[in-house]
Amino acid sequence: HAERPGYTPSEKVIGEALDTIISRAEGRVIVATFASLISRIQQVIDAAANHGRKVFVFGRSMSDNVKMALELGYLKASEEVLGKGEELKGLPPEKIVMITTGSQGEPTSALVRIANHGHRQVSITKGDTVVVSASPIPGNESLINRTIDTLFKQGAEVFYDQLSQVHVHGHASQEELKLVLNLVKPRFFVPIHGEFRHLTIHSRLALDAGVEENNIFRLEDGDVLEISPNAGRIAGRVTSGHVYVDGLSVGDVGGVVLRNRRMLSKDGIVVVIIAVNQQTGKLVSRPDIVSRGFVDTIEAKDMIEEGKDLVATIVDHRGKREADLSSADSRVRDELNRFFFEKTKRRPMILPVMVKV
Repeated sequence: HAERPGYTPSEKVIGEALDTIISRAEGRVIVATFASLISRIQQVIDAAANHGRKVFVFGRSMSDNVKMALELGYLKASEEVLGKGEELKGLPPEKIVMITTGSQGEPTSALVRIANHGHRQVSITKGDTVVVSASPIPGNESLINRTIDTLFKQGAEVFYDQLSQVHVHGHASQEELKLVLNLVKPRFFVPIHGEFRHLTIHSRLALDAGVEENNIFRLEDGDVLEISPNAGRIAGRVTSGHVYVDGLSVGDVGGVVLRNRRMLSKDGIVVVIIAVNQQTGKLVSRPDIVSRGFVDTIEAKDMIEEGKDLVATIVDHRGKREADLSSADSRVRDELNRFFFEKTKRRPMILPVMVKV
């Protein structure tokens, strides 16, 4: 939050907002937050207790963290407040508060399954109040927006960051960052966490606090920082980036494989089966075309038949020897590529299969 002037608000304001929402809700209240945010969970429990509601916890990580926090004394809740799953159906809606995972719209999280009627115990009904007590992590915006839209469609009243102060950030804003810089007075400074713009703005704060410009390092993935007693420098780079796990292989998927998979997912595949006489090079039968993910072969029957005729024209050598077929694969691929693009403006992966009989 190096972009944000001032101070990050206290967690206390969230407790007040949650208490107000729960006091006014006529039906069930479902609060989604980070499973690791124990202080927020405590505030939900306290607000529920204040208004005579039982608290039910959903989501594996949420359940595990709540259990551990209770055992270690980081969470405090009486047995009268914490409910068990079998009690849920027997309670009126106005006596229920649920705490769930899914504040980032994760597809397998409890909140998303509840919203999509995919949870075995809970489904959203008209009159429910849902509190998304988190702000989107960069890149998760579409997942969260989709979840909120689904909740509204199901008839729920939804409170989220843009509508109500149901979340405060766990990151320092500019004044707090300045305070740390002035207290520590670092000789070297390396901003971390966030996009490159955040690193740049944080670096400017350090420069204003008196750190020498040559001792401020905005690193990117793979940069090697070398610091000696007298100086620091970027000494080189190491290989970094995504490591793809594909079945039993780790890191073996290369650019060609990924490019082919993107092509398949975008435009599909066309397999061309060509049977030729290995002695004469003549077609034994009319070529066949099989399509997957490209077009419906029944609806596009005329185009497919025209494609078969085109392949037959390319391959039929009128009795020439099989050596003349050596370039047939590439010619079939190129001509069909042009033909299908003219007809559909799409470029499927074309795979000729030459069968010699």
